[in-house]
Amino acid sequence: MSLSEIKARISSQEAQSGRDTGTTTLIAVSKIQPNKRVESVLEEGHRIFGENRVQEAAGKWPEFREKFDGVELHLLGPLQSNKARQAMELFDVIHTLDREKLATRFAQLRDELGKCPDLFIQVNTGKEPQKAGIDPEDTDAFIEKCRDLNLPVIGLMCIPPVDEEPSLHFALLAKLAKRNDLQGLSMGMSGDFETAIAQGATHIRVGSAIFGDRVYDQG
Repeated sequence: MSLSEIKARISSQEAQSGRDTGTTTLIAVSKIQPNKRVESVLEEGHRIFGENRVQEAAGKWPEFREKFDGVELHLLGPLQSNKARQAMELFDVIHTLDREKLATRFAQLRDELGKCPDLFIQVNTGKEPQKAGIDPEDTDAFIEKCRDLNLPVIGLMCIPPVDEEPSLHFALLAKLAKRNDLQGLSMGMSGDFETAIAQGATHIRVGSAIFGDRVYDQG
């Protein structure tokens, strides 16, 4: 599916949901994609991309940013505290703030660097033991801790369980965000982004629908 087709589907769903056109940010998830595919999407004019690993992004995006102006880079994968500095220097937005230790580290680095990316708190809406994220019942308290640290938290993020109806998880995330006066909702991927838009997603993360199946061989 082409980038233009994805954007048309986004606009159509915004209209069906009674939302203004352009209120959904499309993050093109470029993890483990060959550089030539990423460059072709850049050449089409898209500038908002997502990566899962700091190391992979560091080896790819500085060169692209020299060639293409206005790139906005989002970290979508789990972040180890020892990579927080590199992540804060490389990414514009981090979607995976998921524990107090990382929040404290962000605050320390913010004071050192004089800046901090916008942050989403990852919520484990399905309470899956293998998945990162704050449990729903702990989310309010964690948001308050982050606010006490003066972190720029702009919203919440979730990845629903693969075997459950995603709309239930999107609705839960939206409820938590509204209760805490957060506007950002990072939810929805290639298979369910239209459902996410209907539930109020402000950021959707689409990879394979734009780039095709991942290729585990950089080129």
